[in-house]
Amino acid sequence: MAIGRNAQADKAVEGDCATPLGEFTVCARNPRSRFFLSLCLAYPNEAHAARGLRDGLIDAAVHARIVAALRAGTLPPQKTRLGGEIYIHGAQPSGPNWTQGCIALGDSAMLEVYDRARLGTRVLIVS
Repeated sequence: MAIGRNAQADKAVEGDCATPLGEFTVCARNPRSRFFLSLCLAYPNEAHAARGLRDGLIDAAVHARIVAALRAGTLPPQKTRLGGEIYIHGAQPSGPNWTQGCIALGDSAMLEVYDRARLGTRVLIVS
């Protein structure tokens, strides 16, 4: 398994190369990923959105759109200062921390996870 290059931090902003910590749901499945297979995680979650609002990274309107999407079970806005496009994906890991914030698994492990995970599956990422 590999995670973001900034492995010591919880994802906070676009481009920080950190993997987000917390509870997320699978909101999309991609059988044609350039990384073998991939599962999109609903990031930012409500906790990340609240922190972004508190820290002035997003405004109340963006926060409301994120929360509404999460509660509807859809992909929250991805092009905000909080970042986005967090996936669990395949491709043989080339070290412990090489992604830009995603979680990479070896292809055989990814196939097993992909076969079991459905839309709405809860994913807990802890340090």
